[in-house]
Amino acid sequence: MLNIYEKTHQRVPLLLWMERLEDLEEGALQQALNLTQLPFAHHHIALMPDAHQGYGMPIGGVLAAKNAIIPYAVGLDIGCGMRVAETAIPIKNLSRQKIDLYLKQIGRAIPQGFDWHKKPQKHPIFDELPGDVGILTDEAKNVRHQLGTLGGGNHFIEFQSDENGILWVMIHSGSRNIGKKVAEHFHHRAVKLCRARGENLPSSELSYFPFDSGHGQEYFRAMSWCQKFSRTNREKMMEVILDVISESPRQIIDIHHNYAALENHFGEQVVIHRKGAIKAEKGVIGVIPGSMGTHSYIVQGLGFADAFNSSAHGAGRKMGRRQAKRSIPVERVLREMEQKGITLQTEFLKDLPEECSEVYKDIDYVIQQQKDLVKVKVKLKPIAVLKG
Repeated sequence: MLNIYEKTHQRVPLLLWMERLEDLEEGALQQALNLTQLPFAHHHIALMPDAHQGYGMPIGGVLAAKNAIIPYAVGLDIGCGMRVAETAIPIKNLSRQKIDLYLKQIGRAIPQGFDWHKKPQKHPIFDELPGDVGILTDEAKNVRHQLGTLGGGNHFIEFQSDENGILWVMIHSGSRNIGKKVAEHFHHRAVKLCRARGENLPSSELSYFPFDSGHGQEYFRAMSWCQKFSRTNREKMMEVILDVISESPRQIIDIHHNYAALENHFGEQVVIHRKGAIKAEKGVIGVIPGSMGTHSYIVQGLGFADAFNSSAHGAGRKMGRRQAKRSIPVERVLREMEQKGITLQTEFLKDLPEECSEVYKDIDYVIQQQKDLVKVKVKLKPIAVLKG
């Protein structure tokens, strides 16, 4: 459901796919209004129904920028996204004991949290590492240990069932530590350069590079490599999982939801920033996960121009991590998962409240609010979760 939010000090309008404006926290609204004041913002700002406060720009936001790129409008976990495999395995053939065994095998093979592989991984992607980007060459040794690792926070591996009782495997992960290092390195550089130019920005977290500048192109090369690394990271993990369950997939879907790209919108070539948003061009298949223990969706884009051909990337947080830990007992989360019949494996029990369904928006309501952006193709129900 599209709403238009306009105030006199905005350069461009703010379009929100939210039925109730009170669903958007005050901090996220202010961040969105800051975006509308940017001198290079093109046409309007779009906020998806899962939008919530992030660094500089709301997560769930889409910005089209003329000749500008903002590191914090891409996000810290560059290239974070989803990889999903449809199998031919009927859920009825999987006992809870078998699922539990699979999760344990996967957990032993795929490092989680801050853990990396003990040995450097080999892959052609490391031959593509830009040699002229200092932060990447500085991290070249470490990043070889990060390939094929899950991470922590809201990253997960799930077994899910479609409405025909067939097993799907879903991974949510990103560029690991290298993406964060690249984001912070270039953000700090952008802050210094904007201050040196005397830029009057609504927030230093929106510090940017002119896209056609040397700094802008260097960041874009680094970001693009991190995107490739993120996709390859998910690919390697999926290979491990499919080997464990001895399955060749019927189809694989892989999408990013933290990135920037050159695209044409409303008659201009722009740098589109999708931070916690997915590309939803007409016919493009996307993945929108729910929170831990709730439904996820495979969707098809409808190519809605006012959303810059984008849609929500997930349920969207409504409670911060610290507040969740303070107010939600771990035992309550474990009980909820047990009541739903979902097998759970994690080495990080104390962190469970950060990702339980209570701290996220209702994924079904999010999907309902963006019926003009995507069409639901498959609804997936979780049956097992390995939480990073």
